[in-house]
Amino acid sequence: MNSVRIDKWLWAARFFKTRSLAARACELGRIQSNGQPAKAARDVRIGDMLRVTNDGGEFQIEVILLSEVRGPASVAQTMYRETEESRELRMKAAAERKAMKQFEELPAGRPSKRDRRRIIQFRGRV
Repeated sequence: MNSVRIDKWLWAARFFKTRSLAARACELGRIQSNGQPAKAARDVRIGDMLRVTNDGGEFQIEVILLSEVRGPASVAQTMYRETEESRELRMKAAAERKAMKQFEELPAGRPSKRDRRRIIQFRGRV
């Protein structure tokens, strides 16, 4: 096997839960292969550099193994190698999100009738 469709590979490497989500990410331009926007049918080869943007962050990875079959997570992690700078940026972003949670003040419970009316008024519905 010399090459695999990029949507199949992303699904097998567990970047996306379904193959259709991987194809949709390709459509939206969230996947780049060697610096070029990738369509779902584009072939991935060993040694290709991919930039993947999903809910987990932005990954810059090098393809090491090819597979069309989704296996266990431990096997999926051996299919690619993430660059060091990508890993550092993701860790930094995660730390920033965690720090912002400390300053976020959540309400004690449900809003009262008076509070609910203020919320509706603020949103401009009435």
